[in-house]
Amino acid sequence: MSDFDFDTLVGLVSQYSPSGQERRAVEWLVTRMKSLGFADAFIDNAGNAVGVMGQGAKQVVLLGHIDTVPGEISVRVEDGLLYGRGSVDAKGPLACFVDAVAQVGVQDGWQFVVIGAVEEERNSEGARFVAEQYKPDFAIIGEPNQWDRMALGYKGSAWANVTVTRGQVHSASGEETAAEAAIEVWLKIKAYVDLINADKTKVFDKLLLTLRGMDSDSNDFEQWARLKVGMRLPVEVSPEDWYVKLNEIANGEVVEPNGFAIPAWGCEKNTPLVRAFLSGIRSQGGEPRFVYKTGTADLNIVAPVWKCPAVVYGPGDSALDHTPNEHISLDEYAKAVIVLSEALKKLSA
Repeated sequence: MSDFDFDTLVGLVSQYSPSGQERRAVEWLVTRMKSLGFADAFIDNAGNAVGVMGQGAKQVVLLGHIDTVPGEISVRVEDGLLYGRGSVDAKGPLACFVDAVAQVGVQDGWQFVVIGAVEEERNSEGARFVAEQYKPDFAIIGEPNQWDRMALGYKGSAWANVTVTRGQVHSASGEETAAEAAIEVWLKIKAYVDLINADKTKVFDKLLLTLRGMDSDSNDFEQWARLKVGMRLPVEVSPEDWYVKLNEIANGEVVEPNGFAIPAWGCEKNTPLVRAFLSGIRSQGGEPRFVYKTGTADLNIVAPVWKCPAVVYGPGDSALDHTPNEHISLDEYAKAVIVLSEALKKLSA
C-alpha cells in the first residue's frame, strides 16, 4: 500500500475538532472534497461538511462524524500506524468515505452525498439536522468496526435521575434515610433488569444498566438522594417503555428523563447494500462478519426517519475509541477504501 494516498486521512486527523470546535476541520474537509472532484462541497446550516458526487435520481448518503471527544494526541505515523485524536472515532471512517467516493467518481443515475456531521459525541445535532434534509435510497454510517466487518445494529439509550425525598429526622431515630431508600430503589431496578435478562443469550438483546452517579444532601426540613441511572436498550424496548417501567419500580419517587433518549435500531441483513459490501470485503480477501454494538451511533438518529437499507462501516478498532493511544493501521484504512469503492460500484452498477 506504499503508493496509496493517505492525505485525506492524515489531513483530517490533523485538524483537532472536539465537539463544539469543528469549524476548522469542516472547512478543511470541504476544501479537500472540492480538490478531489466532488461536484459540490459546502457547509450546511448545521455546520456539517457536505460533499456531493453526481446528480442521479438514486441517492446514497454516507454519514460520518467530524467531531471527536476532547484530548489532543500528537499526530504522527509510526510503524504503519497513524496516531491522533479521531483517527479511529470517527475521522478514519469519514476520510474513507471521502476517498472511496472520489475513486468511484460519477456513476450514471446515482448521487453520492458524503457528510461529516458535527456534535455526534454530544447530542448529534448534525445528524438530527440531516435526518430532515435527505431521503436516501441507501445509507452508510461511518463508525469503526474494522475493514472486514459491518455493524447492523446499535443499542438505544435512556438516562434518568431518580430522586428520593424524606422528611428530616434525628440520626438516632432509626428511621430510613433518603440515601437508604434510594439504595432500595436501585436494588429493585437491578432485580427487574436481571429478571428480564435471565433468558437472553446475546448482549445486544439485553437491558444494560449502569449507576452513573449518586449524590445526597439535606436542609433543615428534608433530605434527598439522587440516582443517575443509565440504560442501554435492545430493539424491542423503546425509551418510552423503559421510562414507564422505571416510574413503576420507583413507586412514587421522582423520575426525570435526562438528555436525549435514543431508540435502538437493527438493520435488515438481506439488502442490495449488504450484498455489495459482502462482495467488496471478499474482493480484498476478507471473510465478512456482522456485528451488533452495545453503544449508540448516528444510525439511531437517521435510520428511523429515512427507513432505507443501511449499514455501519469503517476501518479502525473501536476498542481504541476515546483512548489516549488512539491510532489506525494505514494498511487497514487502504483496504477499507477499496472495499467501499467496490461496494459502491456494485451497488450502482
